[in-house]
Amino acid sequence: MARWRDGRGELVVDAEGGGRRVPVEIAASYRARTRGLLGRDSVDGAMLLTPAGSVHTFRMRMPIDVAYLDRRLRVIAVRTMPPGRLGLPRLRSRHVLEAAAGAMETWGLRAGVRVEVRLSPPCAGT
Repeated sequence: MARWRDGRGELVVDAEGGGRRVPVEIAASYRARTRGLLGRDSVDGAMLLTPAGSVHTFRMRMPIDVAYLDRRLRVIAVRTMPPGRLGLPRLRSRHVLEAAAGAMETWGLRAGVRVEVRLSPPCAGT
């Protein structure tokens, strides 16, 4: 895929099997990745951090699900992290998805599943 930019879109989980669609916020700039979900009490859908190989939950207000993705957007591992933790870097991880704890299980997101990101068209005037 071409270079990612900050924005919004739709995450499709297991597109080959019909797919579950989830709103996704894309954090591709250093500033957006650094901010991530910090300071939020909830998340609508998911956040894609790219590029990213690991995350932390210091100063987070809620536990989150974390999915590590390879360069082809295939899930390497899924973990639930409480606040105040440091996730270890994952070999081959190029992107990280974050969502509210428990959400990824309901979406069927697990190791081996491939996801697709469909970008929303940019708004006029931006």
